[in-house]
Amino acid sequence: MHLVVLGLSLSSSWGNGHATTYRALLEAFAARGHRVTFLERDTPWYCAHRDFGSAPYCDLRFYDSLDELQGLAPLIAGADAALVGSYVPDGVEVGRFVQRTARMAAFYDIDTPVTLAKLRRGDHEYLSPELIPGYAVYFSFTGGPTLDLLQRAYGAPAACALYCSVDPARYRPLTFQPRYDLGYLGTYSSDRQPVLQRLLVEPACRLPDRRFVVAGPQYPADVDWPANVHRIDHVPPQDHAAFYGACRWTLNVTRADMVQAGWSPSVRLFEAAACGCPILSDRWAGLDALLAPGQEIEIVDRADEVVRVLAGTGEEERRSIAQRARARVLAGHTAAHRAAEFEAMLVERLRGGGGDS
Repeated sequence: MHLVVLGLSLSSSWGNGHATTYRALLEAFAARGHRVTFLERDTPWYCAHRDFGSAPYCDLRFYDSLDELQGLAPLIAGADAALVGSYVPDGVEVGRFVQRTARMAAFYDIDTPVTLAKLRRGDHEYLSPELIPGYAVYFSFTGGPTLDLLQRAYGAPAACALYCSVDPARYRPLTFQPRYDLGYLGTYSSDRQPVLQRLLVEPACRLPDRRFVVAGPQYPADVDWPANVHRIDHVPPQDHAAFYGACRWTLNVTRADMVQAGWSPSVRLFEAAACGCPILSDRWAGLDALLAPGQEIEIVDRADEVVRVLAGTGEEERRSIAQRARARVLAGHTAAHRAAEFEAMLVERLRGGGGDS
């Protein structure tokens, strides 16, 4: 089939988790024999930080305005399906246009709990309630009870969990000695920062002889980092495996809306596991269905639990946890797995199938 995707960004992973998600999914989808066109709004902040150009699996095109996008109506109308993503600039107007134009319109929400929180307070930045029934399928980064909510309360014809995934060819263990005891990779978020403070900064203060690293953009200049916490402003996707390889453990911190909803794994969770880096994570519903606590991941709530893991886990046990997590992710959460799920749901809806997933 020919799929047109209107997403936040494919060209730049700076300050967002959308680009790497789209890259993995669409490359694997194209490998199944499909054609993909990606339409991206040309914004100055991503233009200045692009880390991706052309690719054989996808025709990447930029548009400057809604008027220019409307000039691409024949392209969208001629495709088998069009997929609109969350956080697309002028997303409500884009959605209306796509629903009028496309043979079948679908929505991919890479921020489902944030989206639903916005809708509850009347914030329609990129999605409005009246658009939801017009999307033949609502692909959601969040599974569990949220899927029923999308159908029952918002009228989605079908809601399907489409978690993020990992490309094992790019994310794999590297053979060098770790430099850091604990590392965190993620863009600054005000609701994550208190958790990062509790689960990384406080342990760093208690373990001054250990080394820590926080990587990601947009952190305020007034954050007081301990001397043993190294800061990196941005790690491009091609260097993620090296970042995880440099860490004995990595920390997964989840945004507050996603903790409340549960069933919202971050792409960093799968990337770290695929790279053979054992994970410490905050607690949320559904995590134990993805990775087994104490066997494939360590769940931590307090600084003293982080200290205990870092100081008390032997090297053999640490490696075993990492190996089990990697095996679990490669068995069910690769881009190839996700592309097959995505294709099956699109085909079902194109054929007029009902039900949810």
